[in-house]
Amino acid sequence: MTDFSERVKSIDISGIRKMFEAAGPNAINMGLGQPDFDTPENIKNAAIDALKKGYTGYTNNAGIDELRLAVADKLKRENGLNCGLKNVLITAGGSGALHAAIQCLIEDGEKVVFNNPGFVSYGSLAALAGGKPDPVALRPDLHLDIEALKEHFADKKTKVMVLNSPANPTGMVESQETIRAVVESAADYGVTVISDEVYEKFCYDGVGFVSAAKFGDNVITVNATSKTYAMTGWRIGYMAASEEIIGEAVKVQQYSLACPTSIAQYAALEAYTGDQSSIGVMKKEYEARRNLLIKGLHDLGIEVAMPQGAFYAFPKLDLDTIMKIVAADVIITPGKAFGSLGEGFARMSYATSQKNIIEALKRIEKVVN
Repeated sequence: MTDFSERVKSIDISGIRKMFEAAGPNAINMGLGQPDFDTPENIKNAAIDALKKGYTGYTNNAGIDELRLAVADKLKRENGLNCGLKNVLITAGGSGALHAAIQCLIEDGEKVVFNNPGFVSYGSLAALAGGKPDPVALRPDLHLDIEALKEHFADKKTKVMVLNSPANPTGMVESQETIRAVVESAADYGVTVISDEVYEKFCYDGVGFVSAAKFGDNVITVNATSKTYAMTGWRIGYMAASEEIIGEAVKVQQYSLACPTSIAQYAALEAYTGDQSSIGVMKKEYEARRNLLIKGLHDLGIEVAMPQGAFYAFPKLDLDTIMKIVAADVIITPGKAFGSLGEGFARMSYATSQKNIIEALKRIEKVVN
């Protein structure tokens, strides 16, 4: 029998993917965080142009300079960050950026702090790097608990904290004051913050977004084209940090990936420098879907907080009810997939049509009644 590494054996396949792959042909899939919009035409045309021009070879390990500069310009213009070409690494999606960041920072036994419930990758990436996942309970309102975080930062084994706002799976957006407090508290204890900002463009009801790196040099910014431009399958993301961190992270990428796909990089270049109107169209539709879903759940007597961002609702549902809903061909993800304190909740993605949401609510009604 093959003797596998403990690092791999200690983690499991994502509960999100399990539910997604189990979906039947008539199922309404609200389990996967994937926009149902197509990639905008100008971006697809840029990829076609790259193919015609023969841009099909390896690129620099850190990505093409044009795209790195475009990302740096975006971060300066939109997020108020002081970035240049050498502060940016182009990766295979946000996942690639998280992997490279954690691999270059974590030694065996060091802790990675993240919210509980929180995105499934953070703990697994920590374990794969030889570190220890250290989830921290959210407050009852599903926002970060600063005092609880400080207690974990004070542990000498704590090396990294992953901050995610707007958050997956809760849909909550942290205030500027909270994000500043996280960054400054982490700095006090020598902890590096990895700020996962992939949903930055999708904040609702006038809720503002702020990048964590505005408040300290101890921050690595992670983002991607996946959600913002409906480019999940193109697998392009980035990390932005000090030149020193980027230099170490490039080594991780060099030996695990070499470089992101050349054609997708040219498509991403158009995404960041071309027409941005598609973002507003998607945001408006997500907000309408959110309102439809939350009202429908409330009408069914299901307790759920109003999401402030991303495209997820996190209603209170017990596992038995969740599995009955899944059996009724509405695919949702048990909250426990996102951490022990996700038990008693479910994640529902509203990155699906209003027609599908209406039909899903009808099916859920038959279950709960």
